[in-house]
Parts: sequence; C-alpha cells; structure tokens
Amino acid sequence: MTPNHSELKAPLHAAPPLSRATMPAPAPYRAITLRAVLLGLLLTIPNTFWITVVEVRWYTLDGTSLPLFITPIFFLFWIKLANMAIQRYLPKIAPRLMLTQAEMLTIYVFLVIGTLLAGHDMFQNLFGAIAHADRFATPENNWRSLFFAFLPKFWLVRDPTAQSGFFQGSVSPYSPQYWQPFVGPLFWWTLFIGTLIGICFCFNILIHKHWADHERLSFPIIQLPLALTSETVPGLAGGLLSSKMLWIGFGLVAVIDSINGLHYLFPSLPYLEMVKLYNVGQFLTSRPWNAATALNTSLYPFAIGLAFFVPLDLLFSCWFFFLLRTGFQVFGAAAGLDGPGSAGFPYFPQQASGAWIAMGLTIVWALRTQLKTAWKTAFSPMVGDRASDGALTRRQYRGAFIGLGVGVLSLAGFSYQIGLTPLVAILFFGCYFLLAITITRVRAELGTPHEIYFVNPRLMLVTLFGSQALGAQNLTALSVMYWFNRGYRCHPMPNQIEAMQMGQVARIRSNGMLWLIVLALIWGTAAAYWANLHVTFTAGATAKAVGFKQWVGSESYGQLQGWIQTPVRTNPLQLVYTAGGFLLVLFLRVMRGNFLWWPFHPAGYALAVSYALDYFWFCFFVAWVAKYLIIRFGGMKAHNAAMPFFLGLTLGDYVVGSIWALYGPLNDLQTYKIFL
Repeated sequence: MTPNHSELKAPLHAAPPLSRATMPAPAPYRAITLRAVLLGLLLTIPNTFWITVVEVRWYTLDGTSLPLFITPIFFLFWIKLANMAIQRYLPKIAPRLMLTQAEMLTIYVFLVIGTLLAGHDMFQNLFGAIAHADRFATPENNWRSLFFAFLPKFWLVRDPTAQSGFFQGSVSPYSPQYWQPFVGPLFWWTLFIGTLIGICFCFNILIHKHWADHERLSFPIIQLPLALTSETVPGLAGGLLSSKMLWIGFGLVAVIDSINGLHYLFPSLPYLEMVKLYNVGQFLTSRPWNAATALNTSLYPFAIGLAFFVPLDLLFSCWFFFLLRTGFQVFGAAAGLDGPGSAGFPYFPQQASGAWIAMGLTIVWALRTQLKTAWKTAFSPMVGDRASDGALTRRQYRGAFIGLGVGVLSLAGFSYQIGLTPLVAILFFGCYFLLAITITRVRAELGTPHEIYFVNPRLMLVTLFGSQALGAQNLTALSVMYWFNRGYRCHPMPNQIEAMQMGQVARIRSNGMLWLIVLALIWGTAAAYWANLHVTFTAGATAKAVGFKQWVGSESYGQLQGWIQTPVRTNPLQLVYTAGGFLLVLFLRVMRGNFLWWPFHPAGYALAVSYALDYFWFCFFVAWVAKYLIIRFGGMKAHNAAMPFFLGLTLGDYVVGSIWALYGPLNDLQTYKIFL
C-alpha cells in the first residue's frame, strides 16, 4: 500500500502561499501581440512539415504519440535561449526585442495545435484512408460488391490519376491533375472535423474554470512549457534554465541519446539498450507463464521526467494494475480460460470499453451542477457592469451553448448524408464525446498517456449489438470515420483546455486565447493538408513513405469486409467483461471517494487495460519509487528541489531527439529515435 499523495502536485511555476496582508495585487491581463501571432503562423509551417517528413516519410521521431509533443518544446527551448542571449548581449534594446512569457506561450500554442492536427490519429490517419477503398479493392476481397454502394463518395478520393500519384509518388505536388481531386473531399472533411473540434471547444469553455479554479486540477502536461517561459520560478533567480539540477538531468540524457544515436549510424559503437523497450517476457517460455511473453520494460528518460509530475496514487495504480493485468493473463492460461472456444480472452477491448465509459459517466455526472450554473449564467438577465469579468464569462458561456446547438444540428445533417440511422448516430457520437471528455479529464488531472487503442465507438456498437443488427450501411459509414477513432494520442480537446490553462496562468486575456486557438486550428489544418500532400506526392504513400499510415485504411475496410461476410453476433462473454470493467471502475471510484487511505485510482485500471501503459508502466514504477523516497525522506522541500532535474530529463530527451530527427532527413537516412 502507498499513501495517497494526490495533494502533492504543486506545479513548478506556483509561488509559495502568502498571507492576505502580504499577497501582491495580481498582474494585469495581457493582450496577445501581433508579432507573437505572426511568429506562430510562420513557425507552424516548418514545424508541420518537419513532423510530416519524420513521421510519414522516415518514421524517425514518433513525437506526436506522446502527451507532451516533442517539436513544440524543441522550438520553445531555442526561443527561450534566444531571449536569454538578447538579454545578455543586447541589454539596451532587449526590452523591445525580448519576448514575454505570454508571447512565447502564444507561439507555443500555435505549434501545439499544428502538431496535433498533423500528427498520429488526426490528419495522418485521414490521408491513410481517404483514397484507400478504390485503390485496394480487388476481385479477391470483393469490396466493390460488398460495400461500395454505401460509401459516402463526397468524403473519398476516387480519381485514378490522383490515386496513382498519391500512392506511387515521384510527381509534382502542385500539378492540378493530382491535387484537385483532393479538394472536394478535404473540404467536406474539414467541415465535419471542424464540427467535432468545435463541439469539444465549446464544452471546454463551459468546464475549464470549474476544473481550474474550483477543483484546482494540476494540468501536469503544461508544467514544462510554463516553467521554461517563466522568469519567476521560485528559488531560481534566473528562471528554469539557470538551474544546475535541470542541466544535470539534461546532460545525462544528452549523453545517453548521443551514444545511442551514434550506434544507430555506426553499429560497432556501444548501445545503451536499457532505455528502450526490452522484452523480459521472452524468458517465460513454459505454460502458463508464457502468457506474459509481451511483458516489456523501458527507461525512457522523457517518460520518467513527465511521470514525476503525476500524483503518487495514480503512479502506483498504473504500474500495479498493469502487473495485475499481466497476472490475470497468466491465471487465465493456468485455468484454461484461453483454451479453444474462448477466442478473445482476456477481452481487454471489452474491459477497457466498460472502464472508460464508466469513467466518462462519472465525470459528466460530477459536472452537472457546473453545466446548470453555466446555463443560468449564459441566459439569465444580467445585473451589473457589462464590462466586468462576469459579463465576459456570460458571453463566452452563451456562445459555447449556441455553438453546441449548431454543432449538434450539423452532425445530424452529416449523419443523414452518410446514411447513419438516428439511434446509431446518437450512440456513436455520444460515445465519441464521452471518451473525449474522459481523456481531457485524465490529461488535466493526471497528465498520463491516453493511447486507448482498444476503445472506439465502432467496436463498442458491434460488441453491444452485433454487426448484423447494425447493417451494412451503418457499418460502412462507421468504417469511413474509423480513422479519427483508431486512437486518441492527438485528440484536440485536452490540448485546447491546456492552452486555456496556460493562458490563465500567464495572465493572457481569455477572449484573446480563445480566438488564438480558433486561428491556430484553421491555419494548422491548411498546413497539415499541404504537408501531407507534398510528402506523399513526392515520396509515394506506398513507395518510399516508411511511416505512412496505410494500415488505417486496411483496418477500416478489412474489418468491415469481415463483418459483412461473416456477421458477428453479440457475445455474452464479451458483455460480461464489458460490464465487469464498468462496475470495477465504479467500485474504485466509490472507494476512492469515501476512504482517504484507499490507494487505487480508477484511471490506473482503465489505462492498464487499454494499451496506454504497455510502453510506459516501468517508467511509472521508477518515477513512483523516486518520488515516494524523495517525499518520504526529504519532504516537499526536497520534492520541489528535484523538479528541475526531472524536467531536465524530458527537455534533454526532446532536444537531442529532435536534433537526430533533423539530421536524418537532411542526410536522407533514418536515425535514432527516442521513443520505440
């Protein structure tokens, strides 16, 4: 058992508490400056192109698979160093040239939004599926007769010439015969995805202040960018980069990544294998222990650094439930539960679905009072100064509710156009937004990875009703939309609310931050479309593009083919495991809410059974041990003193990893990557 230390999550940027008598007046809110917006617009283009090159063409960074994106931190690091150089070497003109924290965070938000749109599970996946059906339909798979009649053609690229250039490459990305057939489908996808993102954005507006001001969630993911841009880090007169502890952590990781990077180029040089995935399960060869053959350990420095900011109780729950999950697999093998007739054991997709739905329902239930209050604030008669903060909040809430209404009507129109029946549409989008809210809460409270690969609305509906009950029309529409439900590593909703929180901490005007997010989404969409088309038409999606997400289309339509040819019926055992995951989360939630000594967090179980911890559980264990011992023997003073070291682990891994990701494409080769 570990004590519950959820309260031990003071962010590095937070100042020590002051009495009312000594508390200074809050700093005035800052407007977003034009130069920061222009720099954000400008830097989004190379950042987006860089991501697309290294992840689509070379697959050498994989930086958008992580909750804290790599390339925005890399840019922010060099911007901060430039700021410090100006301050030191150009002191007379430094006040005019140096960027404020608000300006650096403005640029950072632009880069984050562009990164998430260009990354895994967003537009990379869209381009993996948008032209797949026609290109890979063959007489053998019989796709044309099975489901082509149900495909929403306005979402797909059907032109053979454009498909040939897209998949084979070696053509000009700017020749109209290749890019024009993409314009129509991308336009309609932009409207649809914009509707989904807009609904998430409106919901974030309604819940942000409640989570930030009333529940005081820690938002662990934003601690590094806030500390990196702040000039007033407690105990560090010169800011974060003046900390010796930070540079010790940074230097340690730089040495590791340099050695491993050189080994990748020159195999005769030594290699520090322990930081990457190592399969300890390979030594378990006899039954039932061989059920754990996929047990991997890792010592990713960036993951240990990020995990240090996760509350202790969740760190414990994550590695505990992961090992419990592995033990359940071994137990199942010993008991014969994985024998003939039990295909699918241990039913992790079903357990994960039940767990995440239960978490989502409890989160929404806890927000019911806030949503009622927001509704009253938005539409009740206003009393007092129309220029006050209350009036601003009222306008924002009203706009959010109107946006939700418009978004729901738009989704109804799209559902009609693609042939979704009303019940299936309600269940599908209901599950999608429930998962979005849950992921956002997990990020805001805990900051953990949320790659819930096993959990998506399409699989949930097939599990509950069977493929035959849904019908070919519904299944086809759901499969065309599978690309943005395959995983949620780049989900827009948590990044939106984190941008709002960074704006609040840096005293950026809330209206300005909201409009900044909207502008970044529009600009980032255009940049991501251009980058993907340029790279694929140049290199070829199936020719030279090593990391292209072609399997998204294969999974979408291959599974659809199987469901139509061999209908799947409701499996009572799968429903039992789904209900089991649901009830276990409810039990853990009740125990956690009623007993302070209870050490298990429901998110730990939900993450453990949904693929999110397969790469990171051992990093969480190491961070838990380090954090527990530091607090146990040194108290919060030692904990706060250690923070820069762990930030240095993440920063060093990201900076050196990015340098390798630049070196590779510039020299036309694959290089070492810090993840996987």
